[in-house]
Amino acid sequence: MAAIELKSVTKSFQGLDVIHGIDLAIKDGSFTVFVGPSGCGKSTLLRMMAGLEEVTGGEVHIDGTRCDHLLPSARGMAMVFQSYALYPHMTVEANLRFGLENHKLPKAEIDARVAKAAGILQIGHLLARRPSQLSGGQSQRVAIGRAIVKEPKAFLFDEPLSNLDAELRVKMRGELISLHKRLKSTMIYVTHDQVEAMTMADEIVVLHDGRVEQVGSPLELYARPRNLFVARFLGAPPMNLLKGTIRRDGNALAVHLGEGTAIPLPGRDVALADGSAVTLGIRPEHAQPAVDGIEIRIENAEILGSQTILHATLKSGESFTAALSGIRAARSGDVLRMGFGADFVHLFDEAGQTIGATDDWRAAYLI
Repeated sequence: MAAIELKSVTKSFQGLDVIHGIDLAIKDGSFTVFVGPSGCGKSTLLRMMAGLEEVTGGEVHIDGTRCDHLLPSARGMAMVFQSYALYPHMTVEANLRFGLENHKLPKAEIDARVAKAAGILQIGHLLARRPSQLSGGQSQRVAIGRAIVKEPKAFLFDEPLSNLDAELRVKMRGELISLHKRLKSTMIYVTHDQVEAMTMADEIVVLHDGRVEQVGSPLELYARPRNLFVARFLGAPPMNLLKGTIRRDGNALAVHLGEGTAIPLPGRDVALADGSAVTLGIRPEHAQPAVDGIEIRIENAEILGSQTILHATLKSGESFTAALSGIRAARSGDVLRMGFGADFVHLFDEAGQTIGATDDWRAAYLI
């Protein structure tokens, strides 16, 4: 296991800055997920930690020792790539043994490590097969096995499940979580899929344009996003964002929306003058049919069985999505009123930063 620290790390390609001074501490034994849209720098950051890309500026430390000047083989990390990268002419067992034999480890130790990895991943019955005889899930297990036999300080996963079908991805997510619990190793996992990030991580690092937007637990980032980007990126369907203005009646704060509805926010305090423009955010799953509330006109409905997703518009022309439990009889053109609890309302200023939020979110969010 290892604690990893990045200090003011930067990366440039031919004068183009892609990583902008990242400071990040990854806890020993944690399962940390780097998430963000394509091109945000998450894979580049992972490759710099592994030593596959040079650091333009800053430092990389493992267990307090600077390592950005070391070769990849000297850093004690093992990387699993999006492509399985198995040697097609070798058996599964030979693929697992290859790196250890190159390091000239004793045969008895190699045999023990291969047997241990095969047992952990339940691939013992596949050892005599070649990669062409494996399914996608089996190939990915072998690729992970090649990392396990190295007994690294940390595992680095670069979108390892992206080539698998949807059902197998869900299964492999569970297997990786179980693997982390068994090995208790530091694992860093890169994905653009926010569902993977929310379901797998101890801690999520949200990246955007080569910068860290927010670091925290999945629930913390879901309930208290720091800014509009994090709020919109985490959550499926994404958060509704509605334009409004601040109004006060004495000490009572409310947000007046463009479609004419006032949303009271008792107990909130924001350092903005009356009339200031804000963005109100409400997640689709927190909107429910109500007698009072905002009026929506349904454009279409997705009936998923456990949920019905309503895609609608407001009087202002803004789009609005509601995720209701179960199967709902809703048709295009129907008009409904939707309400939501004040505890679930997010506010953002004109710069896109969260305002008026408290650290005490658990009472509202945890059932």
